[in-house]
Amino acid sequence: MPQIKIKSGSGSASIHYTISTPKNASAKSIDKTLPTVLFIHPVYIASELFQLQFADPNLRRFNLIALDLRSHGETTAKVPSTYGREAAAEDVMKFMEALHLPPCHFVGVSMGSCISWQFAISYPNQALSLTMISPLPLTEPEDVAEGRTEIYECWVEAFQTGGKVDQSALLDAVCGAVQLGFNGQQTSLIDALTKNAVPHALRNWGPKQLNEYRTATLDFFVNRKAQTPAAVRKITCPIKLVHCGADIAYGLEYTSDVEKLMHDNGVDVSLVVVPDAVHFGNVSHAKEINAEIYKSVIRNTHGMIIPAAPSSVVSPFTAGLMKAGYDNDEDSDDDDY
Repeated sequence: MPQIKIKSGSGSASIHYTISTPKNASAKSIDKTLPTVLFIHPVYIASELFQLQFADPNLRRFNLIALDLRSHGETTAKVPSTYGREAAAEDVMKFMEALHLPPCHFVGVSMGSCISWQFAISYPNQALSLTMISPLPLTEPEDVAEGRTEIYECWVEAFQTGGKVDQSALLDAVCGAVQLGFNGQQTSLIDALTKNAVPHALRNWGPKQLNEYRTATLDFFVNRKAQTPAAVRKITCPIKLVHCGADIAYGLEYTSDVEKLMHDNGVDVSLVVVPDAVHFGNVSHAKEINAEIYKSVIRNTHGMIIPAAPSSVVSPFTAGLMKAGYDNDEDSDDDDY
């Protein structure tokens, strides 16, 4: 997968990214005649989390792009202590500029939804629509902050043994992250995503980078303040909030608070509930959430002829996930919607 260098207020970065078009799972550039959808991942697991989106023939009627954020996946970059949603949104803008991308439709999950929301505030002319899956609350609830802190402390503990990693503490941190994202569910895809994420995490968040780990996985969340009405009024694109009904971290009331703030400040906002979906619902309930992404893109695309869905598509992430034990047949389903 390719990488591109950017420089923002957070410093230099070599951003790892993936482009898929209707005809090419691993394209070098987009098809300029089609809408472009930019996926922003949550904490802990990077672009591979969108396996079931990139494998969807209906979504592959568009250009699909996923990038690994600072401190995640195969992106190489330092994370300054000031890194938060504004800095992350700036990185995304610099990435779009480096690839000469047009205004995009955004799909974000959890932290990615927070970044896409900030992007629509900071760069309103570059966002055509937002689909925010499991949007973060206006501020981090105390109990969830405690859970994130516990994951952080377990990870740090794993590196306090003077050389050899404490596998028990490491496992506790990983299990906490899997519980947050997937309610502890086990499927071959979830297991493969986790298996592949751990080596990236060990490289990005080793003993010399624990301050960066704290910034990216804890401070990013707990130091957030609610978006102001003045900031929200800068948004010009439609927003769809997708609440995942089995989210153990955030109840529907938090998503409703976000919807109210947007609605009260003139944003074209809608809220959809996907029953039984976990926090990373694009994995557990891909068919339902893919349909919502598709509708958002189609509804907010004008002046383009969208081709028919390819008869079959291959996700650029499949091969790597299968090496980690993913059963590709496990998620086969009728993708018609």
